[in-house]
Amino acid sequence: MAETKKAALEAYDGFLKLYDAKYPNACACLKKDKDALLTFYDFPAEHWRHIRTTNPIESTFATVRHRTRQTKGCGSRKATLSMVYKLGLEAEKGWRRLNGYRQLDKVVQGITFVDGIEQEAAA
Repeated sequence: MAETKKAALEAYDGFLKLYDAKYPNACACLKKDKDALLTFYDFPAEHWRHIRTTNPIESTFATVRHRTRQTKGCGSRKATLSMVYKLGLEAEKGWRRLNGYRQLDKVVQGITFVDGIEQEAAA
């Protein structure tokens, strides 16, 4: 939850220093994925909340999991895929718009963001 990537790296290093001896496997996993863990600092700050959470995926698949469990198997593979597709369409109706959705064009265009702030292009 650090405001800048530099502060996050300091907290990351402190965490590893504190827990590496007690939990070496977990810390090895964190070390391996260091770059991926901090990638969201390269996006607009309004998007950070959405990037850091897996809740939209979990919520959508919870609906699918529940329904497939209740039907105790849907018969054919085609029937199952059709049901999952329709459940996904229904779940989509409840989704809300991203914070900072107007920034998406800038992200697609490759505009650089540092610590969530748009950087001016070098002349």
